Amino acid sequence: MSTTTSTAPPTTPAPTSALNASRTLATAARVLRQLRHDPRSIAMMILIPCVMLFLLRYVFDGSPRTFDSIGASLLGIFPLITMFLVTSIATLRERTSGTLERLLAMPLGKGDLIAGYALAFGTLAIIQSALATGLALWFLDLDVTGSPWLLLLVALLDALLGTALGLFVSAFAASEFQAVQFMPAVIFPQLLLCGLFTPRDNMHPALEAISDVLPMSYAVDGMKEVLHHTDMTAAFVRDALIVAGCALLVLGLGAATLRRRTA
Repeated sequence: MSTTTSTAPPTTPAPTSALNASRTLATAARVLRQLRHDPRSIAMMILIPCVMLFLLRYVFDGSPRTFDSIGASLLGIFPLITMFLVTSIATLRERTSGTLERLLAMPLGKGDLIAGYALAFGTLAIIQSALATGLALWFLDLDVTGSPWLLLLVALLDALLGTALGLFVSAFAASEFQAVQFMPAVIFPQLLLCGLFTPRDNMHPALEAISDVLPMSYAVDGMKEVLHHTDMTAAFVRDALIVAGCALLVLGLGAATLRRRTA
């Protein structure tokens, strides 16, 4: 009499849904260790906004008031753009290399993963925003009426928004070239409609309505509040909360796009 034994195939641990601080911190530490070996990405994130502000200051060397009027807005826009580019490309590399595939096979929640990435890139965003703000205010003589800390806050929120957008769009790109191609679709329309070149209420009503739902519009509005008011205004608080809320919303959408590519 023979007996047969059947062995069940190994099961993959199901990812947990709740955020866990230790898993999030471990993910952030891993991303930072990888970025440490990519000095070009670090240089782009930290130095490019400073270089662009430096060039802009001396483009308007004969008209410092022009630099004052647009420099504050660009202090938020430059970090947003650079964080968008670097985050989307770096995250795409992890997707295409299979790193995210392996991580999602572990008991690691999607929220832990996306929060870890956001924390890692957010740490670099703090450094980037602090350097750019310090350069603009104390070396390039950007003249603002409000507190430098409020200027730094908006610059940081803009950089975090760029990080969130980069994490989100990386899910829809199959190569680094495609990730860069998302910039004209995601960033350029916001740049044109944010009120940097002309007040938004001077635009065609249809374009003004579109600009009202774009987060970069509120980033620019927040910078203008700091530029013209000594104290924190209700409009500034509204603009900052909208930018922060958009960043959190996009991070949530980014977590929703994290899926295993194979069964």
